[in-house]
Amino acid sequence: MNPLSRRSLLGATAAGSIAAAAAKSQAQSFGNPDVPPQGAINATNPQSAIDPGPQNPVLASQFPSAQSPPATDVGAIQMPWSSFNNAARRIQNGGWARQVTQADFAVSEEISGVNMRLTSGGIREMHWHLAAEWGYMTYGNCRVTVLDEMGRIFISDVKEGDIWYFPSGLPHSLQGLAPGGCEFILCFDDGKASEFNTLLLTDWIAHTPPDILALNFGVPAEAFSKIPLHNLWIFQGQVPPSLEADRAAATGAAGAPPYPFTFSLSGLKPFKQTKGGEVRIADSTNFTVSKTIAAAQVTVHPGGMRELHWHPNADEWQYWIKGKGRMGVFNTGPNVMTMDFNPGDIGYVKRSHGHYILNTGDTDLQFLEVFRASSFQNVSLSDWLVHTPPELVAQHLNVDPATIAKFPKNAPAVMPE
Repeated sequence: MNPLSRRSLLGATAAGSIAAAAAKSQAQSFGNPDVPPQGAINATNPQSAIDPGPQNPVLASQFPSAQSPPATDVGAIQMPWSSFNNAARRIQNGGWARQVTQADFAVSEEISGVNMRLTSGGIREMHWHLAAEWGYMTYGNCRVTVLDEMGRIFISDVKEGDIWYFPSGLPHSLQGLAPGGCEFILCFDDGKASEFNTLLLTDWIAHTPPDILALNFGVPAEAFSKIPLHNLWIFQGQVPPSLEADRAAATGAAGAPPYPFTFSLSGLKPFKQTKGGEVRIADSTNFTVSKTIAAAQVTVHPGGMRELHWHPNADEWQYWIKGKGRMGVFNTGPNVMTMDFNPGDIGYVKRSHGHYILNTGDTDLQFLEVFRASSFQNVSLSDWLVHTPPELVAQHLNVDPATIAKFPKNAPAVMPE
C-alpha cells in the first residue's frame, strides 16, 4: 500500500470513529443510558413493540413492566417474581396449603414460603422441621403450641398481624379457632425446605414397632392398636377450649419458656414513619427467640416509594399483602429488571442488590420483607450520598452540591418524607 492510500485509509477510519462516537453520544440520554437504545419509547417504527402472536391478555395485563420495560432496564437478572396465586393447593378436610420453594423459584436460595389455611378447629398436626419456621397471620385466629429444648411448653393465640418463630427441631402445632379459622404465611430459613416433607407425629408412631411404643410410654402395646396408619397432615378437629384451660392442662413443673415464641408485628410502633408510609421491624433485638429470621412490615401510601436501598447481610424474600407495586432491581453488569406485583405474589432480591418499590395503585401497598438473619440491616442510597463529602458526590453525578444538600438526611425508608 502506498503512503497516500494508507493516509487516506487512516483518515477515513478516524472520521468513521468520530462519527460513531457522535452517534453513540446522541443515542445516549437521560433515562436511556444504553446503546443501542432500548424501550418502546425509543422505537421509531410503530411495529417494533407490537406482539401479534398468541397472547393471554388477562395474565399480560398484570405485568405492564414486563410487556414494556423502562428504557433503563438492561441485561438479565434471575426472575424476582413468583406467586402463591398459581401454586397448587393441597386440600384436606380441615384446610389446605400451597408452597413456593427454590424448586419452583430458582433465585430463592435462603427462604422458602408456604401459604396455609385452617378451618375453625382445623389442625396442622403435631410436627417439627429441619429448618426454623417463621409465621405471619393474614386472617383470623390460630392457637400455637411449641415445646422448647428444656421441656417448657408455650401456648398462645395469634391474630392478624401477629408472627411466630419456632427454632429448628422444636415440636409444635397449629389450630384454627372460631369463628372462621385462620390463614397465614410460613417462611423457612432454607430455600429447599418443603411443607410437604416434615417430621410428623403420626408417621413416627405408625412406623415404630408396637413393643417399642409399649416400652417407651409404659402402657400395653394394645393401647396403640387404633393409631392412624397414614399421616394426618391437616385434619378437622374440635375447636379447642379456652387458652387458659389448655395452658393449665399442658404446663408442667418446668413452667413456661422465658421468652415468648409469638409477637405482635402490626401492633409495634413504627421504626420509620413518613408522609410516604411506615416500616415496622421484628428481629432478635425485640423478638428474642427469632435468631435466624428478621422481618419488616412495610406500608407505602399512594404515590409513595420504598426508597433506593439494599441489604448487606441477607437475601430479601417478600410477601405482597395488599395493593399494587412495581419493583426495580439493580445488579452488577449492569443488569436491571423491573417487575409488577399484586396481592399473594412473592418477590426476591439477592443480598446487596439495589432495589426500590413504587406504589402503583390508589390504595395503601403493604408487603413483608423477610431475611435469613438475626438482625434487620438496611443501607439507604440517599443516606450514603449525604454522608459522603458533597464535592466528591458532585463530581460523580455531575450535579450541584446544593442539590445534594437537599437529599434526605435520615434514611427515611419510605418517600416522600
